[in-house]
Amino acid sequence: MHGTANDYIYFDCFEKPLNDPELLAKVLSDRRRSIGGDGIILIEPSAVADAKMRIFNADGSEGNMCGNGIRCVGKFLHDVKGIKKEKLSIETRSGVKTLTLKLNGGEVGSVTVDMGAPIFAPADIPANFSGDDALGKTLRVGETDYKVYCLSMGNPHCVVFCEDVDRLELEKIGPLFERHEVFPERVNTEFVQVMGRNALKMRVYERGSGETFSCGTGACAAAVAAVVCGFAARGEEISVSLKGGTLKIRYDRTVLMTGEAVMAFCGVFDENLSYGNICRRGN
Repeated sequence: MHGTANDYIYFDCFEKPLNDPELLAKVLSDRRRSIGGDGIILIEPSAVADAKMRIFNADGSEGNMCGNGIRCVGKFLHDVKGIKKEKLSIETRSGVKTLTLKLNGGEVGSVTVDMGAPIFAPADIPANFSGDDALGKTLRVGETDYKVYCLSMGNPHCVVFCEDVDRLELEKIGPLFERHEVFPERVNTEFVQVMGRNALKMRVYERGSGETFSCGTGACAAAVAAVVCGFAARGEEISVSLKGGTLKIRYDRTVLMTGEAVMAFCGVFDENLSYGNICRRGN
């Protein structure tokens, strides 16, 4: 499934847990040799919500939250598992999130997620900056000084405003941000161009996955930073254009994110085979 072209391979773990998801994420997310994806997501039972979501990046590291992924979890629960509710709760490593499903022909077409309030305290992002927040700080990356706006939306984010995101050499500067010593748990970096009032264009370099077509938590972080800088209005809908499509963000007390949820295909992985020999069956 994918949300604005941010694609993950989802595993139904309600009846049986998945062994060694870190290794499986590496094997299956190899776009040249396997199914391909930005990572894998496990959908498990939860004692506190309708389901639990675990995300593993393409490098095998476990993430805290995935804004595009959680929308697809909502679609799976409604369309496949038959949990016919318009509101769902999903447990993540960043807490329980509430989803509002929007149906099209009886199936989920888009989902609004209450992502919670942004976290600004440097120690909680985490980012090694002094002061009460990490907004508008100067960060030297390579040989260049950048003005950065760092916050957490369940994952650590570093937002950089620039004039032309299309001309950036993300494959060069992205890893320098991701593994900068200021970020003890690495960081997702959003490069954002202001296109007009409440309108942003963004490219993202995600920790553990590299540049992706879309990042839900990153779009939320970009919208929050735009409000902080006066480029967008608090309480109004902010359009964030990404390579994979557009997300609608509204930042007031909490951050609401709305976007599509799309089923690409279904199949079966035979775990009795070695992880070096992938067996795919299905439609």
